[in-house]
Amino acid sequence: MFYKNARIFTSDFRFVTGGFEVRDGRFGAVLPETVPEDAVDLQGATVIPGLVDVHSHGNSGADFSDGDYEGLKKMAAYYASCGVTSFAPASMTLPYDVLEKAFATAKQLKAEAPAGHARLMGIQMEGPYFSYKKRGAQNPDYLKEPDFEGFKALFEGCDGLVRIVDIAPELPGAAEFVEKASKLCTVSIAHTDSDYDHARAAVDAGVTHLTHLYNAMPGIHHRNPGVIPAAVENPNVQAEIICDGYHIHPASVRLAFTKFKNRIILVSYSGRTAVLSAGTKFELGGQDAWLRDGVARLADGTIACSAANLWQCLKNVLSWNVPEEEAVRAATYNPAKALGVLDQIGSIEEGKLADFLVCAPDYSEKRVFIGGVEL
Repeated sequence: MFYKNARIFTSDFRFVTGGFEVRDGRFGAVLPETVPEDAVDLQGATVIPGLVDVHSHGNSGADFSDGDYEGLKKMAAYYASCGVTSFAPASMTLPYDVLEKAFATAKQLKAEAPAGHARLMGIQMEGPYFSYKKRGAQNPDYLKEPDFEGFKALFEGCDGLVRIVDIAPELPGAAEFVEKASKLCTVSIAHTDSDYDHARAAVDAGVTHLTHLYNAMPGIHHRNPGVIPAAVENPNVQAEIICDGYHIHPASVRLAFTKFKNRIILVSYSGRTAVLSAGTKFELGGQDAWLRDGVARLADGTIACSAANLWQCLKNVLSWNVPEEEAVRAATYNPAKALGVLDQIGSIEEGKLADFLVCAPDYSEKRVFIGGVEL
């Protein structure tokens, strides 16, 4: 099937008006010189790749760490309805046997790939190798020092579906862990009280990712720069940012886009709170939490997961005057790169899976296509 008169976000991160083809669930010709007369006329609508969320714990009352397959399917259906056509669910800091059970559900969903659901393209293992001081909403009872053999067993048990693993670089043995784990997947700095030197050592050892920038890490100080400058300085490091409007001020979001220069990844950071009612009590990594004023918090007030989805986050950053090309790239291409799946998704290119959104010019409306089929 051919489409015409579309404002297409191309693989070189520009918007170009033209047509494209979908054939057998994949993109065919993109911006061909000629398009059939009977092509579907999109009447100037904006076409972008399907959104890719690499850091979401859950939604609709379900959490990935529950280890419940039907709950994970429910999550994937909700993501798809929001324009998130691919995702990597994030685990919490929990015992290995609990993580193993959750990872098994990811392996099952990946294999079954039910129609009308977002594609599971990996797992982000958020914990347990974190700083106690910067644990945030992670359960302190299950924190561990870096353990490559334990991680490797989990990685192999889910057939390598762990595509991002998080670590605090100041912990004993962190640099050695990074060096080994980076040969298997993306390694990210997270939940850390690290100084600049430890962070720089981790980046030199193979870190290429920063989990939820600003949150659960030291701020920048002129005599103790910390993690963020160490990541900014290396062009290989991408950084996630939560844009629900609660975790980070819009000015700090704009600063991140300026400093990281096309290396930002939008994430929803949603928990089972997404689509739940205000005041709802729920379980988060073995701890009680509540949805209050649009964001989840533990009993002591510690901010936890969001109640947003990635489509809402994209619209937020556009309203905060982040350039459209940079915002769309941060929700599509960059997260696909972090998962190591750019050969399949993340841009509108011939041969890639035909996952795309047809959007109103102001992003007020969208139509979702997965494998070329509209939901």
